Amino acid sequence: MKQKLPLLAAFVCICGGGGDKAQAQMIINVYPSQDSTNQTIWIFSGSSTATAYTSIRTGPGNNDLQNYDSWWFGSPNNGNIFQVNGPNNQNISLSSLFSSSNSKDIASVNARIPGGKTNITFAASATNTPTITVGSGSRTISHLFMQDDTSLDEMGIRVSGSSFSYSRWASSAWAGSGLINKPIGDFFGGNYDLHASSRPDFAISNGVQVRVNSQIIPEPEEYALVFGLFALAFVFFHRHRQKKRQQL
Repeated sequence: MKQKLPLLAAFVCICGGGGDKAQAQMIINVYPSQDSTNQTIWIFSGSSTATAYTSIRTGPGNNDLQNYDSWWFGSPNNGNIFQVNGPNNQNISLSSLFSSSNSKDIASVNARIPGGKTNITFAASATNTPTITVGSGSRTISHLFMQDDTSLDEMGIRVSGSSFSYSRWASSAWAGSGLINKPIGDFFGGNYDLHASSRPDFAISNGVQVRVNSQIIPEPEEYALVFGLFALAFVFFHRHRQKKRQQL
C-alpha cells in the first residue's frame, strides 16, 4: 500500500531548527544593521586556548600594528578584508546592540536564541555586551582595532578598564554582540582565516575566524517561505511521479 507524503511532514523535515556545530574556534559574525545603513552588527562566539603569557590592551589607545591582541588575515582576497574607506591604524568603538534604537536588529538576534525553529542560532549570551574570558578573568570588548594595509589587512580587539593579563594554556572564549559605525559595504564578504604567521595570543593557530555576511540576518518568515516552497515543490513532484507510475 502506497502512502501519501503529508505537506506538513515535509515542511517540518526540511525546516527544522539547526545551528553551527561546536568547534574550538573563536568566531565573529558580521551583518549589516537593519536599523542603520551606516552600522554593522558584530556577534562574538566560540572558544579556544591561550598560547602565551600576555595581555590585551585597552582602547581607544594602543593601536600599534601586529601585536598579541591583533592579527593579519590570510584568506580570502589575499588577506584584504577592507573594500573601501579603509581604516588607518584606528580603534573603533563597539557600542551595545541592545539599545532602544535598534529594534529590528534586536528582534533578529532574539529570534535566533536556542529554542527557536530557525536555521541560524546564536547563544543566549549574544544578547550581552561583548566580553572576552581567559582563564578565570574577563573584560568587556570596547573597541575593534582596524588597519587597511597594502598587503595583509589587520584587526584586533581592545578592552575596557585596565589591560587584561592571562596565563598560557588557559581556556579562552568570547560572547556577546555590538555595533560599530562602519557599513557593510566597507568590507569584502567571506569567511576570513588568519595568516599562517599571525594569531592573537589568546587563541591557538587558526583559532579565530571573521565571517562577513553581506546580507542582513534573514527573518524567520523568510526562511519559512523559502523552505516551504521547496517542500511544496517536492510534494507535487512526488505525487506527479506516483500518478505516472499508476498510469503505466
